[in-house]
Amino acid sequence: MSAKDLPGRGTDLNPPNRYEQLHVELDPEEAPPSDDDAPEAPRTLYYRDTSRSVLAENDSPDIGFRFSLNPYRGCEHGCVYCLAPATLILHADMTWRPIGDAAIGDTLLGFDEHPAPGTTRKLRPSVVEAVWSSRKPSLRLVTERTSVVTTTEHRWLQARSFRWSRTKQLRTGVGLRSLPVWAPETIDDDYRAGYISGITLGDGTFRYQPGWRSNRLGFPAAYWRVALADHEPLARLVDHLGRTGVSTNIRGFYGGPASRRTMMKVETRALARLAIIHTLLNTDRDTRNYRRGFLAGFFDAEGQNGDSLRISQVDLTVLERLRRYAATLGFAFQLERREGCASTLRLVGRLVDRIRFFSICRPAITRKMHGLFGREMDFDPDPVRAIEPGPVIDVVDIQTSTGTFLAGGLATHNCYARPSHEYLGFSAGLDFERRIMVKDNAPELLRAALRARRWEPQVVALSGNTDCYQPVERRLKLTRRCLEVFADFRNPVGVITKSALVARDADVLAELARHGAARVMCSVTTLDPDLARRMEPRAAQPERRIEAIAALHRAGVPVGVMIGPVIPGLNDAEIPRILAAAAAAGADCASWVLLRLPRPLDTLFEHWLEEHYPDRRARVLHRIRETRSGRISDSRFGHRGRGEGEYAGQIAALFHAAVKKHHLDRPVPALSAAAFRRPPAAGDQLSLLG
Repeated sequence: MSAKDLPGRGTDLNPPNRYEQLHVELDPEEAPPSDDDAPEAPRTLYYRDTSRSVLAENDSPDIGFRFSLNPYRGCEHGCVYCLAPATLILHADMTWRPIGDAAIGDTLLGFDEHPAPGTTRKLRPSVVEAVWSSRKPSLRLVTERTSVVTTTEHRWLQARSFRWSRTKQLRTGVGLRSLPVWAPETIDDDYRAGYISGITLGDGTFRYQPGWRSNRLGFPAAYWRVALADHEPLARLVDHLGRTGVSTNIRGFYGGPASRRTMMKVETRALARLAIIHTLLNTDRDTRNYRRGFLAGFFDAEGQNGDSLRISQVDLTVLERLRRYAATLGFAFQLERREGCASTLRLVGRLVDRIRFFSICRPAITRKMHGLFGREMDFDPDPVRAIEPGPVIDVVDIQTSTGTFLAGGLATHNCYARPSHEYLGFSAGLDFERRIMVKDNAPELLRAALRARRWEPQVVALSGNTDCYQPVERRLKLTRRCLEVFADFRNPVGVITKSALVARDADVLAELARHGAARVMCSVTTLDPDLARRMEPRAAQPERRIEAIAALHRAGVPVGVMIGPVIPGLNDAEIPRILAAAAAAGADCASWVLLRLPRPLDTLFEHWLEEHYPDRRARVLHRIRETRSGRISDSRFGHRGRGEGEYAGQIAALFHAAVKKHHLDRPVPALSAAAFRRPPAAGDQLSLLG
């Protein structure tokens, strides 16, 4: 074939690429520390993003907010993961609480978004990864058993076709997967007395009679003790006894050579305190709350939740008392007698009855309740009776690790960023760190978007994809200029960052905060400088992030700390120290997110472990698999952020104990758009006079 016969090109022109590189040199303090003996690190390249939109509207069921602003795409912080940041909802402790009180890190009762091939949906722990407030037109979804105020795009699980449908797609008669809602019941003195009595009768030791005096005077040694391996019921005992004037604490307990688990105990030998406990144990209060507490305490001591919910005890009279109490609460227990050993009470009914038991009685041991995870989602259909239009209202939505949760009893779906870099033609590896897209006209585009009459004031996430405080932000100031636009319009904004540079903008954030329109979550993954350098090589060191929290607090900006991600076996033990440091600096809330490893992050993370912590690699990967049902990651949509099992439960318990200790468990007010305004543009007044 001759040269002239070869296929030609469509054009000879080669105009400049619209996404041309930006030539930005970092200040020395922004650059990573140099090592003369190390090979030269790949230089960061910045590309101008010329797209004309600035607010990304998310319609994906895997994202929990509607609008986000991303001045940058890609992240130079060099982490081996990426973070992104309401009706009663069911928590994993089987209590129903308002979605408006939900906080990042809460664990809910979720389920599979899509079942695995050939299987049915299973119940799963579902961690709240983000909470957003906005203002939208509402709909009232009325079913046979419940009603929920929602929005047109919210998704619900149909009971017959098992498909997801938006509220606007539903029709009367359509059955939705539903679980009855049992309103929260009070924890009063009767409940506390019942709990103390139940757990003592189940697994406690009490040696005391009225009139006993010191054993030094010839009386028997008197004491009361409950020893268990689980911390939650012991902590509850300390609290409940303290409210009666009996001061106790948790201590170590040696259960003898036959004991296979570390035991702890709550104990008292003081005769005055034993007299109070004697009165509690020998006063049968004929109230619903006393019976609820008694069942909860006895279940914590002697109950199991495996293939069925059962309570065992040698003394048949005690089991008959339990069955009688349970019947008054609507529970049917079948007695299975066993001669010569412990007999068993077995709860009669379905999975729903177990959930109801936990929801009404409120036992303390989460490990036992979490025995529901992995079981089939055996919920009844609830037919739609009406869908009624409502006013524009403030609404709350959450993003969960499974993409699912139960709202008003209905099975629902919440509506992330190394992998997203692949959509730009770059890799999720090194390209994500060194090829950064920069929207240098973001402030101007944002001002135009907020000024448009079609804009409904609502919370905007900054950023929704990658950290808005990249090192180059020090020079370009795109994020600060966008915050100034938000302040001009008083539009609420939620910031999440691991950069101490956020303290630079405390003045603008404080202006927004005066209208309830700003909140910052500072990500702190570790307080170990060495681990931080390896895990987040270009991000601010931990002490600088704590200083940033303090600076924002002094300026009047609501600020919280997010421990994310928690890496099992690597930084989970640091949770109490991080929360203590953040609380001392002025943080008012806290959250945590378990490590997520969507592909190709799983490969990147394993390589990182091999390079930096080869001696801990096997242990960390084993711990991760413990929280992922034996897998390193789960590529099924909606399951990528799952954390379940005993080890994940231990992390959650550690976090919740620490946040309570440091008063970081207070409800966080939703951001407000009430002060939103559209300031006059340049020339508006002249046109009115002309």
